[in-house]
Amino acid sequence: MVIRLYVTNDLFADTTIGLGKEQSHYLANVMRVKAGEAIALFNGRDGQWRGDLETVGKNGVSVRLVAQTRPQMPEPDLWLLAAPIKKDRIDLVAEKASELGISMLWPVFTRRTVMSRVNTDRLAANMTEAAEQCERLTVPSMHEPAALDKALAGWDAARPLLFLDESGGGAPIAQALATVPPGKLALLVGPEGGFDENERALLARQPFTVPVSLGPRILRAETAAIAGLAIVQALLGDWNHRPRAS
Repeated sequence: MVIRLYVTNDLFADTTIGLGKEQSHYLANVMRVKAGEAIALFNGRDGQWRGDLETVGKNGVSVRLVAQTRPQMPEPDLWLLAAPIKKDRIDLVAEKASELGISMLWPVFTRRTVMSRVNTDRLAANMTEAAEQCERLTVPSMHEPAALDKALAGWDAARPLLFLDESGGGAPIAQALATVPPGKLALLVGPEGGFDENERALLARQPFTVPVSLGPRILRAETAAIAGLAIVQALLGDWNHRPRAS
């Protein structure tokens, strides 16, 4: 399998890119690549490109771009809003959410959220690595953490917000998704203790929210996030091009 790396440089033929310290170390010392080997680069704008390694040494690694191998394609505009949970579990959510095609991860603090801080740099790095591994052409963006009420106050009403309501008050997620128009979408997952009654009432008052259920079992927060995104992916796929329900 060809090594894939995300870069921020513009990508076009017959140009040479010098990779940063971490990526150079990864290629030279972890993967032990040699000059002349091919790798793949993407930046979320210019598709995927084949690059031939020009130099591999103590001073870094450089890549000569040869040809575009995949054009840039539109991807679903899907946000995941998730209450911060313990380190290993939120890392897992970031990784799997990236694989499942989210366009943005937004940590949202609720009243029962146990964690008081979020390492957004670490989560962004996890999403980048997952994007490199799963063959997607973009890396999800990382939104600055915010309290739930602040996130809702500035919400774009054109983006439906499905919130996983563990109280059982929501419709089955498959049923709810059948009514969602093509375009922007978001999924909200609460903390380990769930939303409190005031938060549920706040969410219910918003015209853009849709309470949904994943079934009768009480799931861990990370399980609910991954399961919810997997269902969205399976039922809607590339919903930007899905015909509207009559």
